[in-house]
Amino acid sequence: MPGPASKRRVPVSQPGMADPHQLFDDTSSAQSRGYGAQRAPGGLGYPTASASPQSAFLGDPVSNMAMAYGSSLAAQGKELVDKNIDRFIPVTKLKYYFAVDTMYVGKKLGLLFFPYLHQDWEVQYQQDTPVAPRFDVNAPDLYIPAMAFITYVLVAGLALGTQDRFSPDLLGLQASSALAWLTLEVLAILLSLYLVTVNTDLTTIDLVAFLGYKYVGMIGGVLMGLLFGKIGYYLVLGWCCVSIFVFMIRTLRLKILAEAAAEGIPVRGARNQLRMYLTMAVAAAQPLLMYWLTFHLVR
Repeated sequence: MPGPASKRRVPVSQPGMADPHQLFDDTSSAQSRGYGAQRAPGGLGYPTASASPQSAFLGDPVSNMAMAYGSSLAAQGKELVDKNIDRFIPVTKLKYYFAVDTMYVGKKLGLLFFPYLHQDWEVQYQQDTPVAPRFDVNAPDLYIPAMAFITYVLVAGLALGTQDRFSPDLLGLQASSALAWLTLEVLAILLSLYLVTVNTDLTTIDLVAFLGYKYVGMIGGVLMGLLFGKIGYYLVLGWCCVSIFVFMIRTLRLKILAEAAAEGIPVRGARNQLRMYLTMAVAAAQPLLMYWLTFHLVR
């Protein structure tokens, strides 16, 4: 799997060369030169013009100081806003979970449907920092869970419409119930990790990502139910339930049991057994919720 792209130094631009960071060509200088040539004093009958009020304003030192002070205030205000936003919404951290590309999405979907074919489940690190998801298929992301949740709501609306049961209130109830169950899952797992005293690098955003992958299988089950009836629904949903169970077991055991392995805790130790039970419980809850949130959409 390819590693992170190495940083390439951009040579310093020479006079007359285009800036590599510039998005558009700067035509202002050429236009100003042409305009100045046309308005040259005494040239071709044009009278000599005195400095314009705008030029006089820009040439005033007091005005320049005021403009510099205003720019400084604007920069300080932007920095203050960014800091306050990061206090409540970790924008920088969220950018990591959306650093995906088309190849990653394809590989991740294949991993969710066929986890039995995958061997290496370790997350890759570079200088104690996990690499971006687009470079590691094992890394959690929020792009697929977010898109899967939106698609699930749309597919649920389609299923309700084919059964003449569609209403905005019912669709809103479907979406809010799915979000409520996801929130309860996250809170229950965080509480369980605290009670079992597990020191893990598993963050709340990681939990949302891993728990959100079940929407992919739910979409497949409902679509097959719409096309082939209940038989197609149960076959595809059953496959997806087993797949998500295997996926969660192999993923979470590296997160929850990693500390026990590092500390050399015996496999049959009491604390290690609790961690294994917690991993199994989280994985087993995914198929149950997949069925609970979709069975009423297929008739």
